[in-house]
Amino acid sequence: MLKSALKSLTVAAMLAGSALSATAADYTLRATANSNENDEDYDGLVVFKNFVEAASNGAIEVELFIGTQLCSNGAECLQGVAGGAIDVYISTSGGASGIFPYVQVLDLPYMMSDDRIAEHVLSGDFTRTMRNMALEDSDNMIRLMTIGNTGGWRNFANTKRRIAAPSDMEGLKIRTVVADLPQVLVKALGASPTPIPWPELFTSFQTGVVEGSKNGITDIMGMKFPDAGLQYVTLDGHAYMGALWWMNNEKFLSMPEDMRRVVVDGFYALQQATFASPKRKSIQAYEDFVAGGGDLYVPTPAEKAAFKEAASPVFDWFKENVDRGGEIFGALEEAVAAAEADVNGARDADLK
Repeated sequence: MLKSALKSLTVAAMLAGSALSATAADYTLRATANSNENDEDYDGLVVFKNFVEAASNGAIEVELFIGTQLCSNGAECLQGVAGGAIDVYISTSGGASGIFPYVQVLDLPYMMSDDRIAEHVLSGDFTRTMRNMALEDSDNMIRLMTIGNTGGWRNFANTKRRIAAPSDMEGLKIRTVVADLPQVLVKALGASPTPIPWPELFTSFQTGVVEGSKNGITDIMGMKFPDAGLQYVTLDGHAYMGALWWMNNEKFLSMPEDMRRVVVDGFYALQQATFASPKRKSIQAYEDFVAGGGDLYVPTPAEKAAFKEAASPVFDWFKENVDRGGEIFGALEEAVAAAEADVNGARDADLK
């Protein structure tokens, strides 16, 4: 009886193993984001994983690595993508600028006026232009799949006073990343750029090492910066917080066309999820900021125009100092003009 039972269990195990091997994925994508499960990047990856695995009928499996398990910064992670250790990675423009300097075009101030314009631009040929440039400059190893959003819009926030005009920025110590472009912008507005690592920013506000920053409201509230004295936010929306989604090009091209189509559609679904996520999360963040005594200021159109005029030297600096800067700047200008024509035409039609 015991031998018979053991034999039955062995046969069952073998059958189960055969079933598992029959349904095993043909392709596995290792995707990483240096963030956490409260972030828009994670929302996008969950949508991507669900879509790709379902639409491929299980032929593609997506493994998610959230945090710094596979790599810890933009340069390291992109090297991992180039080498094939990582298949999918999301970076900010600052995180990728060391390898692809021209992606900083997304940080140029006041180029895109609102969500509809930005989403139209990033869903079209502008992203394909940047993809081709990145492929050329990485020897066809790193492919830009899409550009989504990570945190809404950058706004000026500080511990000292309401900022309604460029002159109100005078003398403020504003935290920036190490990249040149945000430092040039802060200087153009009369403030003092102060590079500070993100983990040190809370303490830097408390001690007065810096007095302001350029962040979205979800990052401000997620990091509890008001508790460190950050009480003034001006919704100037000077930069759309683009999220660049990269993939190992060899891995992508190794798939048959039907599977590549699934992956491309998966990145579209991911992009749409990251467009939507900050809109929802910012509602509660703004409410909490004001409820805690924060001063939230919306510039008038004339005031916003004054900010754009004061920041205009940044455009010439970018074109003259960033490798391929003029090329990508022209592509963005053209894309924004086309988006404004399309979106404003649709708006006008909907008003009738």
